[in-house]
Amino acid sequence: MKPLSGRRVRVLIDHRLQALTPLFQQAPPDHAQPLMLAGRAAGWVSLPARQAIKHCAGVSIDHDTTHVGVPDQSGSPSLQGVLHHVAETLREAGCLKAWRNEQIDIMAEGNCLGTLERAAMRPLGLRTRAVHLNAWSADGRLWVARRSLAKPTNPGCWDTAVGGLVSAGESHQLALMRESQEEAGLEVNQLDVLKPLRNIVRVSRRIPEGYQVEDILVADYELPEHGLPVNQDGEVSEFECLQLDDLLDRLAEGAFTLEAELAILDSLGWRYPDSR
Repeated sequence: MKPLSGRRVRVLIDHRLQALTPLFQQAPPDHAQPLMLAGRAAGWVSLPARQAIKHCAGVSIDHDTTHVGVPDQSGSPSLQGVLHHVAETLREAGCLKAWRNEQIDIMAEGNCLGTLERAAMRPLGLRTRAVHLNAWSADGRLWVARRSLAKPTNPGCWDTAVGGLVSAGESHQLALMRESQEEAGLEVNQLDVLKPLRNIVRVSRRIPEGYQVEDILVADYELPEHGLPVNQDGEVSEFECLQLDDLLDRLAEGAFTLEAELAILDSLGWRYPDSR
């Protein structure tokens, strides 16, 4: 490692985290209400979402809280049925950015309460989990991916080689393996060393459709020469393998998505211990 690069790593991590912290540690949006699901604290409902679902069966709203599903109420619709209706109502009201036909587990107070269409998670401020793969070459370069211009969020931005949400019923490791195949064409046996995912941060930030509350989990893998990433699902427009100084330049420019940058900065901190 060049001394200049080592110094740049230390300076850049501190500088970028200082700049990014106000972006991923934000209070819920103005006028958002706490969301209770079956009596458990679960999220934050945006004002547009609250107005859209206020007449849904199984939803009640008081002066400071939105309640979805009432536990042990005889004759009431099931919580899963209420959640399905809520998602469809949000869709009809134009509160969702893009319908994905993908179910996400709803976690609240350590329990899985049901599943919900992915697009409805953020208008309700429900927590999601995202896995990221930092794919390093043997000579210390990092593979990065440019997001397709057709992506509904951050089109054209640079990203980790692999990244995506954990779907309903998936373990973190299974989600990473699925995303590795879909986004980069990497099978489990192409990954040189399987290291445990680490939970690096919980992002809490205001976004146009509501409130993103997301746990970011990261793994670092060294890819063998034959394990080159090739996109399979059209969500990546290109891959590039960056030398350290080129990677630092791109980070300094803010070229990556917020989540990808946090994942990469964490990886750099582990690869260059004197920079932590």
